[in-house]
Amino acid sequence: MTYQNYSLKQLQEIDAAHHLHPFTDHKDLRDAGSRMITRAEGPFVYDSEGKQILDGMAGLWCVNVGYGRNELAEAAYAQMKELPYYNSFFKCTTPTPVLLARKLAEIAPANMNQVFYGSSGSEANDTALRLVRHYWALEGKPQKNRIISRNWAYHGSTITGTSLGGMAAMHGQLNGAVPNIVHVMPPYAFELANPGESDHDFGLRAAKAVEDAILEAGADNVAAFIGEPVMGAGGVKIAPDSYWPEIQRICRKHDVLLMLDEVITGYGRTGEWFAAQSLGIEADTITTAKALTSGYQPLSALLVGDRIASTLVEKGGEFYHGYTYSGHPVACAVALANLDIIENEGLVERVREETGPYLAKALAECIAGHGIVGEVRSIGLMAAIEIVKDKASRERFENGGFAAATVRDHAIAGGMMMRAVGDTMILSPPLIWTKDTIDMACERIGKALDLAERDLRK
Repeated sequence: MTYQNYSLKQLQEIDAAHHLHPFTDHKDLRDAGSRMITRAEGPFVYDSEGKQILDGMAGLWCVNVGYGRNELAEAAYAQMKELPYYNSFFKCTTPTPVLLARKLAEIAPANMNQVFYGSSGSEANDTALRLVRHYWALEGKPQKNRIISRNWAYHGSTITGTSLGGMAAMHGQLNGAVPNIVHVMPPYAFELANPGESDHDFGLRAAKAVEDAILEAGADNVAAFIGEPVMGAGGVKIAPDSYWPEIQRICRKHDVLLMLDEVITGYGRTGEWFAAQSLGIEADTITTAKALTSGYQPLSALLVGDRIASTLVEKGGEFYHGYTYSGHPVACAVALANLDIIENEGLVERVREETGPYLAKALAECIAGHGIVGEVRSIGLMAAIEIVKDKASRERFENGGFAAATVRDHAIAGGMMMRAVGDTMILSPPLIWTKDTIDMACERIGKALDLAERDLRK
């Protein structure tokens, strides 16, 4: 029996009776009832009532090649028929993770030549932490185990991912984090820059917070700094140009490893295969997931730099870590087909040369001047719109988060899927968006802002 045999009300009742959603107020959801997305095609998703919604979030930052790709379904089907599953334990492997590892080494930064697979970005960040601490132990420095992260960072929702991240509400529910992880200020100039401070100077000051934390702990006790090249779930916070070169300098000066979380920014989002390439960052690990398969299968890949990999191989000893589904052959087959689509259709180049610049221009011309918009910013095909009560002072509306939620609700009602993070609206659409799609999105966002302003200023 398929879902078509059920009414929306029946599905909502079953959902309420049995399904616990992620990041959800379950009382609120069950009072309101969930929206049932039933199909998708290209850049659009459709709900059970047939409403077409332009997907401005690529699912959850992941559906880079858009929906309805037969090539990916066919790749999964062919692999399932030939070999649906085998593990990577017992000195065994299967062909697709081997070929995918080579492909990832080809498109990754030059010093990234080894891959460790999982099923989610959270798992990959767990692996990254384990691997970095194991590396320093192999190097005879087990005390070098502190990790420096940032407030408002998001690195997953496992215990380790939550601990690495800088979300206060998540920490509050954790009731006991992984030890030796500290958090410093993020490079979020919109709220944290001093009056009159230039972006350049603010970037250096935000980077100095990392160095201060290293010095406070003692460099001999600090294993790594972890950061998203662009802070995604925290509100598409884009660092000033001065920030990452200074972070790189600081890490090298104090012999601290650099861990990049590219779960959101990987596979074309910023106009290169990886944001590390867009921003000139040389990392020791790069966490990836989401767009690796465009969300068609769960898969993550931790890219491991040569420095760590050579120690791991040369010094030997078992690395007591791994997952049942590490290198799942079906997921890896889908990833290979997905990367082929991105490459063959020139989606990375399209973002860099055409749609990324066009999105920035369209937002600046059509959205930035709106009465409740304090700032728009973008890099590649990801963007943020700051919602404010007063443009000049950047004063927020009362009841933090309510204003952006109001914009979000009007946007979705108007056929535009967006996400609200605090009082920031964010966009991360499929890479198949065209100039026409961007124009459609800006028109719908503009209408949502108009309706929200009407409601908020009553």
